[in-house]
Amino acid sequence: MYVVKSPLSDADLRTVSEALQGALVDLVDLSLVAKQVHWNVIGPRFRSIHLQLDEVVDSARLHSDTVAERASALGVPPDGRAATVAQGSGIGSVPQGWVKDTDAVGTLVAALGAVIARMRERVEATAEPDPVSQDIFISITADLEKHHWMFQAAHG
Repeated sequence: MYVVKSPLSDADLRTVSEALQGALVDLVDLSLVAKQVHWNVIGPRFRSIHLQLDEVVDSARLHSDTVAERASALGVPPDGRAATVAQGSGIGSVPQGWVKDTDAVGTLVAALGAVIARMRERVEATAEPDPVSQDIFISITADLEKHHWMFQAAHG
């Protein structure tokens, strides 16, 4: 039973809700990964990486809210619980403890790359069933690709 009635057909809603839920999980995990590395980065480039990581955290949190609210608007309750995020994220594990600045960059480049690849799949999957959600995914992908580029360019 939906509290909010979706304007999409059941089949389209299924496709779009899976894409939105997957994006939410990836974005919540990206914010957690970036914050974990932020707290533990060490090395000569500490300050610039430390600050750049917070930019990723802010973007991921902003986008996760947009995605969750889009799901709600379509009548699908978003699920950002820790267990759901841990089970469904496309981001690999992050090192425990102190993270050397060069390793921190590598971790973020890999995490961003994984989320971007999955976002691009969502862009394709939502093209027909819901161009509005597709537009959100396009915007998120562009922003994440900018972060991906900046980490590689500034620290690679």
